[in-house]
Amino acid sequence: MSPSRPREGARLPGARSDPARRTTSTVGRRRPGWIWAGVGTVVVSAVGFSLFASAAGEREKVLVLTRDVPAGDVLEVRDLRQAEAASETGVVPAADSAEVLGRRARVPLVAGSLLAPGQFGGQRAYPPEGQSEVAFAIEAGSASPHVTRGDRVAVLEGPDGAGTPASDEEETAAPVVGTVAEAKAPESPGGARTVTVLMETGAVRRAAGIEQPRVVVLPAEGREAP
Repeated sequence: MSPSRPREGARLPGARSDPARRTTSTVGRRRPGWIWAGVGTVVVSAVGFSLFASAAGEREKVLVLTRDVPAGDVLEVRDLRQAEAASETGVVPAADSAEVLGRRARVPLVAGSLLAPGQFGGQRAYPPEGQSEVAFAIEAGSASPHVTRGDRVAVLEGPDGAGTPASDEEETAAPVVGTVAEAKAPESPGGARTVTVLMETGAVRRAAGIEQPRVVVLPAEGREAP
């Protein structure tokens, strides 16, 4: 009678299991967990990148004035440049530059300001309806030498020719408030300078009665551009 052979794969009494086989089996069972963990990391990274890209996209390129453009002048390439600004600010995107070039400025445009819809069009629309321009001859010392276009100002009655203010019994014209549309330098040292103010049409008659006018620049809060 021949001795029986142990069946293949059967463990003999006292025999040790093969560590290599056990390790291989364990690794094979754990590998799917590692794969899912890696997939989760990729998904989280993709979501984070999308949120970052969305936040970065809140700024866009818009059109900025490179120089002063008087009302009625045609906007040209040299008048505009691109800059980044927060979106939804009511300004003209740089992508719309083709729709701007060749159009006329409806109001005086100031260098460095963002171009906004409604400031340009096919026809001249200045002064705006209900407003008029009044030019004042301002003597030296009756206005700040730094008064410039776009300043919000009040024009008041100044002292008489002798340098004395009007008495309470004398009737003086009420001050008018408006926005400086143009401020010219004096033609000669110490001479008068011309300051043109955009104001409500109803105040023009009052402005015409102001003698020896002086200009006071109002605080920037509530300032309007002409």
